[in-house]
Amino acid sequence: MRKISLLLSFVCCSLLAAANITLPRIFGTNMVLQRNQAIPVWGWADPGEKITVQFNQQTVKTKAGKDGSWRLSLKQEAAGGPYQFIVKGKNTITLDNVLVGEVWICSGQSNMEWPVKNSDSAQREIAASDYPLIRQIKVQRTIAGEPAKDFPAGEWKASNPDNVGDFTAVGYFFGRKLFQELNVPIGLINTSWGGTIIEAWTSKEAFERSEEFKNLYGQVSFADKQAAAEKEGKPVSPNSYPAILFNGMINPLIPFAIKGAIWYQGESNALRAFQYRKAFPLMIKDWRDRWGQGDFPFYFVQLASYAANNGNSAVGSSWGELREAQTLTLSLPHTGMAVIMDIGVSNDIHPRNKQDVGARLAAIALNNDYGMKREFSGPMYQSMQVDGNKIRLSFSHAANGFMVKDKYGYLKGFEIAGDDRRFQYAKAHIENNEVVVYNDSIANPVAVRYGWADDMPEVNLYNKEGFPASPFRTDNWKGITEEAKYTLWK
Repeated sequence: MRKISLLLSFVCCSLLAAANITLPRIFGTNMVLQRNQAIPVWGWADPGEKITVQFNQQTVKTKAGKDGSWRLSLKQEAAGGPYQFIVKGKNTITLDNVLVGEVWICSGQSNMEWPVKNSDSAQREIAASDYPLIRQIKVQRTIAGEPAKDFPAGEWKASNPDNVGDFTAVGYFFGRKLFQELNVPIGLINTSWGGTIIEAWTSKEAFERSEEFKNLYGQVSFADKQAAAEKEGKPVSPNSYPAILFNGMINPLIPFAIKGAIWYQGESNALRAFQYRKAFPLMIKDWRDRWGQGDFPFYFVQLASYAANNGNSAVGSSWGELREAQTLTLSLPHTGMAVIMDIGVSNDIHPRNKQDVGARLAAIALNNDYGMKREFSGPMYQSMQVDGNKIRLSFSHAANGFMVKDKYGYLKGFEIAGDDRRFQYAKAHIENNEVVVYNDSIANPVAVRYGWADDMPEVNLYNKEGFPASPFRTDNWKGITEEAKYTLWK
């Protein structure tokens, strides 16, 4: 027995001595690294193990800490490649076909997850997808009760007819437009999950620092949620506990160098739209704080028109209030919003036209981040002035004038109200680069709304550059979602 024990001890010691260094899955063959920024690299090895990373003309060395983790930073690189990325310790990891370019996080719920193969003109798009310098990694769906070091599966794949069908459609069309304009490699990190709420994508620490959400924890534990799900024979819902998607699908990506993030989510938060005014900025600030790259660009998609709960100005619109919460989030630095009311489909929460969504997001990035100065937004409500029985509206992003994008040639989607706060259909026309709104039966108007409904696909105010106006209201009257709060018990 003593000989067997000694043999086992020897085998165990030999295995430990030969333990491999490992990298997180975000590093892989075919990956794209962010240009013109320091490039963090990290992984795991034996405590004290010496690590060498070689990339292009750089060689950087470090040593694993007592817990076996290590991290170093490569100097910034210009766009280019392909290169080998080599990590050496007691073993050697060689990653091939590595590019340097622009890297964007693509996150949110099903409309971000929605693949190219299920989008408009899918066969044509797939056939024309031979863009070897556009790459995607799809982070496998996973939840975690605590911040995870890595995600379970995912690999970088180049855009071609064999692969692109499974790319995020919004991300792909966004990335394709960037590539066509910039001619540099584009990396897309697709970390999305359909039907998910924003609270799942935000860290526990962010909630604990927030007056709005600081009391979430302590009511029920994640272990309680897991036990309840197991008892019912069901998987744990990604919406069952805050932070579990941040833990499983965002934390493992940090601090991989990125240019910015695009985000398409909000449908699952519409019934708590007023609270989204705090939840959405909280998540953005949380990601930025944790990445340590400052206020990196964060561009998002406003909800499309959709017959969710048949809401309108008369009964109240939760989707209108969610769009308003998204618009208010533009107060954060380096944010942008793609308006897509005209793209929505009344009976389908997943509009198939992802090409225009991606292109509108790309227009924001090209203007804000890549020096290609151009219009990137539709008209945004700025101010109002009562003029007798009319209200005159001023807008930003309309310097070159408006366009009525409609075969009938008159404006739709406007409502007007007097002191009774009862909104009625309004006539509207363009005059001296303002929009004049009125209803002959309302002598003393006080407020205007535009596109204020769950489903209003016929809104048709655009600027001359072809971008649609964002839905808005001039009043601040109490909505229907102000009392709705997120709770762990639901």
